[in-house]
Amino acid sequence: MVLTFKQVAIGASLLVVGGGGALIATHFLGNRLQKQPLSFQFAPSNAVSVSPDARNNSNFIASAVEKVGPAVVRINATRRVSSNVPEAFRNPIFKRFFGDQLPAPEDRVERGTGSGFILTSDGRLVTNAHVVEGTDSVEVTLKDGRTFQGRVVGIDPVTDVAAVKIDTQNLPTVVLGKSTTILPGQWAIAIGNPLGLDNTVTAGIISATGRSSNQVGVPDKRVSFIQTDAAINPGNSGGPLLNDRGEVIGINTAIRADAQGLGFAIPIETAQRVFEQLFTKGQVDHPYLGIQMVDLTPAIRDEINRDSEGEITISEDQGVFIARIAENSPADQGGLQPGDIIQKINGTPVKSASDVQAQVEASKIGTPLEIEVKRKNQVQTMRVRPGAFPTSGNR
Repeated sequence: MVLTFKQVAIGASLLVVGGGGALIATHFLGNRLQKQPLSFQFAPSNAVSVSPDARNNSNFIASAVEKVGPAVVRINATRRVSSNVPEAFRNPIFKRFFGDQLPAPEDRVERGTGSGFILTSDGRLVTNAHVVEGTDSVEVTLKDGRTFQGRVVGIDPVTDVAAVKIDTQNLPTVVLGKSTTILPGQWAIAIGNPLGLDNTVTAGIISATGRSSNQVGVPDKRVSFIQTDAAINPGNSGGPLLNDRGEVIGINTAIRADAQGLGFAIPIETAQRVFEQLFTKGQVDHPYLGIQMVDLTPAIRDEINRDSEGEITISEDQGVFIARIAENSPADQGGLQPGDIIQKINGTPVKSASDVQAQVEASKIGTPLEIEVKRKNQVQTMRVRPGAFPTSGNR
């Protein structure tokens, strides 16, 4: 089901709820690991937004780093990449004339370095998916110099989170904080291994929260990012972003190459939801509806009214407009239609496509969402059951 007004289809920034890359975790561990309970260290629930250390201790950054640094690791990943012979060279005529002189496929090795941090004393780590994607094992180096072979338990390209396991005990661990309570202007501390320089520390502030994937420049992700001006360089990917108490509030993941002082981190709540699933079942189930949306503006409204040839007429100049619905998707089966304007989900007003994505991501597969829409100037409520986003294996 598609609306064929050209400006929205071509020029608007469309967001697929449930979209992104494949959601399949590519590596699994045996039952021994999967049956072990997960136990992480969390900050006290009554922790204040700004700690006394930050107000009274000029060395609070050093204190935070001393607390967390031993749990930050370097991850060296190696990938073997094959270069294919051009199809024309496979023709028997070429082989008859050139024999063994034809080029043979060659393998090359790609090496990359990233960061990660230890969640549990028995060797569960988290990092970015792009750090370990395409490899079965990685080399994990601790701050004390010890090196272990790590197994990639699973990856989730949609959130860029990966889970890794090393076989050892009595490791230092991080304490998980909360990103939901942080405010722009508060301190942010990044630790990682840029360019192989282990345990490099940079500090800055929280510049903003709730940056959408489109704003960051990675529209295939389903993350509402933390923005910081703490320097994040190549090799920092997968390392922790800390608050002033040394608690992990995010995973450093991206920088904007076209600007300075723009770094982004995955909120720890998003990362935790993902890595818990990776460690327990090796894959992540993301709820999805199967719709494409655009945030309404006066200009977009005018384009829709002009290009839809009278099929749709809308008066709103803000809201979340459904531009397309995937056939046989949960949205299709639940009665949503192209042209609907989403107003509320489960009674909560939504003002942007990012708001809708956040509501869907926080939902449970199979549990109905009450979606209030405006259709032809009438308000209607649809019950839509989010489905599991199709993986590359069953599309």
